[in-house]
Amino acid sequence: MSALLLALLLVPLIGAAVCGAMATREHLDRAGKAVGLGFSAVSLVLVVAVWAMFRTGPGTPRFQGELAVDWIPAFGTRFALGIDGIALTMIALLAVLVPIVLGFAWGDKLPPGRTGAGFTALMLATQGVLVGVFAATDVFLFYVLFEAMLIPMYFLIGRFGGPRRQYAAVKFFLYSFLGGLIMLASVIGLFVASESRLGQGTFDWAALQQMAGQLPLSTQIPLFLGFFAAFAIKAPLVPLHTWLPDAGAEAPVAGGVILVGLLDKVGVFGFLRYTLPLFPAASRELAPLVLTLAVIGVIYGALLAAAQTDMKRFVAYTSIAHFGYIALGIFAFTSQAIAGSALYMVNHGISTAMLFLAVGMLIRRGGTASMTEYGGVGRAAPLLAGMFLIAGLSTLSLPGTNSFISEFLVLIGAFPTRPVFTVIATVGIVFAALYVLWVYQRVFTGPLRGTAVVGDGPGAASAATMGSGDDTDDTGGSWARRTTARFGDLTRGEIAIMTPLVALVLVLGFFPGPVLDVLDPAVSATMSEVGAVDPVAPAAPTNGVPR
Repeated sequence: MSALLLALLLVPLIGAAVCGAMATREHLDRAGKAVGLGFSAVSLVLVVAVWAMFRTGPGTPRFQGELAVDWIPAFGTRFALGIDGIALTMIALLAVLVPIVLGFAWGDKLPPGRTGAGFTALMLATQGVLVGVFAATDVFLFYVLFEAMLIPMYFLIGRFGGPRRQYAAVKFFLYSFLGGLIMLASVIGLFVASESRLGQGTFDWAALQQMAGQLPLSTQIPLFLGFFAAFAIKAPLVPLHTWLPDAGAEAPVAGGVILVGLLDKVGVFGFLRYTLPLFPAASRELAPLVLTLAVIGVIYGALLAAAQTDMKRFVAYTSIAHFGYIALGIFAFTSQAIAGSALYMVNHGISTAMLFLAVGMLIRRGGTASMTEYGGVGRAAPLLAGMFLIAGLSTLSLPGTNSFISEFLVLIGAFPTRPVFTVIATVGIVFAALYVLWVYQRVFTGPLRGTAVVGDGPGAASAATMGSGDDTDDTGGSWARRTTARFGDLTRGEIAIMTPLVALVLVLGFFPGPVLDVLDPAVSATMSEVGAVDPVAPAAPTNGVPR
């Protein structure tokens, strides 16, 4: 498996190099996009093979497919890779989403001077670096890749984004880079602590985790805060979230899917992989602080999502609310809640990807992300309306969709240990239903209206003044039929892009077991590493007398 894991890292990076070379030749642009799509398909096949080889039975090691090569021996650093169930599910989600978004972006109109092959190269580079981030078992290697993943995403936003792309790209980079520098101080602190405790400095995750119990709380807390700052920015948790709405709104749709659906998961993944196992006492001590930020994020993100008129910013704010649930589950310190959070990371990526792509398909037709320019889209594009509705229902965690079971596990798992925080977070469920259905009503229901839908043609004036379902203009012609034909419903290619995501929403809604089986060993290991014990239910009474 180690060879396959290395291939998962190298294949997209090689694909990025090939597509980047082809991007310099305009006549090879289409071929470059096809080559990139082929490399992403190879990565998907490799993930399927790794998933099939991954073992989940008793006695299996925490990390599988391990590979370690000396990198900088003088500093005890190694190029070390290995995956547990949490890393595997994130890498699998990445492998599923990249070919989908590359397919979506195939026909996109790019800014002047940009090429599709160049865009594809940056997407593949992001994929390769993210695989390394999730698979790294050397803390210094993780830090290097954590910072490196900013580079391709910076260029995706800054070169291929919207009108304010430079501002959004710089803000994204500075926030994340600053968090990484703070984390670097803690990485160095860990190395110094390991040198004094183990006799030799090391960045090896396993050795540092074994040492974690020896570190006093006074040492763990500042080291914890360094890692936490970087992960809280990346997640993002309120009040360190302000870069996300700007980056999400200005990023190209395909890049936004990876940014909001996957790159942000590095933050909550870092909580599970680094803060809890390496600083268990500090994690328990500072949990109330994290939980407070989490529930504030749930309510704040929901309220701000309901207030948006830009659909891409709307998706970004819904994600801030959902990251609050994930953080709540992680710092509740129960196996149910942590398993729910790990599953939520996967399900949120699927739901957000589908929602973002549906918004992108709407923008393709209307030319704007402003909700105020749309109305009655369900009449002109019923398939698109249906896709948005499915994505929205998944986002609000309707029973039967993929997000329901993960949110349910988080709340039911967190309540025994954190009842107050859980009750407050539950209010977010009501808000989620309100903001999703409110947006759907404004954009997709009612008569055809809005300049993005009816344009400036003969029916525009009628559309602006209509308050009923009348579909005829002043000349007696059917402007609704003309609008529908001009606006257009989903194409076959767009249906093919959305179909896998619809399938995942429904399959994981009813059969989450295979993913939970992969996650459970890593969840159990994390519980053990942080020193948490599931709350024990009181014994059942016998003959009316409590035992």
